[in-house]
Amino acid sequence: MDELIPIFPLEIVVYPGAALNLHIFEPRYQQLIDDCELAQMPFGIPSVVDKTVPGLGTLVKLTEVTNLQPDGQRDIKTRALKIFRIVELRKLYPGKLYSAALVQYLEIDHAGDTKLRRQVVASVKKLHRLLNVEKDFAKTEAELTSYDLAHHVGLSTAQEYALLKLFTEDERMEYLKKHLDQALPVVTGMESLKEKIQLNGHFKHLPGFEL
Repeated sequence: MDELIPIFPLEIVVYPGAALNLHIFEPRYQQLIDDCELAQMPFGIPSVVDKTVPGLGTLVKLTEVTNLQPDGQRDIKTRALKIFRIVELRKLYPGKLYSAALVQYLEIDHAGDTKLRRQVVASVKKLHRLLNVEKDFAKTEAELTSYDLAHHVGLSTAQEYALLKLFTEDERMEYLKKHLDQALPVVTGMESLKEKIQLNGHFKHLPGFEL
């Protein structure tokens, strides 16, 4: 069944289960947050990709509002709930400053192949080691999903949106695996190049070449 929800379009991709923190400063979205807080209702974040709204977004709920300023600016914490497809965009929610959308919620498969997950997680860890990045997912390896990993492998917004369009866990993991299979050789090559640059000017202990 279609549902009319308030929306806050942003140039980001939000995956189910993710925590998203935002600073709210525009009057129309200050009003949206006021209404959502008062009515205890969620709102939608349609993804904006290349200055367009291609049609998918994520429903989020407020979990905390802090740092409220006299001019209405504030910080909010949210938690992503589920993915929706936009049926119809509406310039204004009835009687409000912010926009609305008629949406349908999508069924997402979260079960996936264990071996594939382990391969992807291992590649993510290798990428982070090469880049000297430390990331605590606050989950065990067995609990990690494609949604947990997707924001931490260097995907562009368009690529993150492409993953949002995949509705089975194995499809999403295969997408990440393909990206990592392409990215790791490049990063490894950059690391090798960096080592060569750092060694330039150092005394070298090399055998002579026999003619």
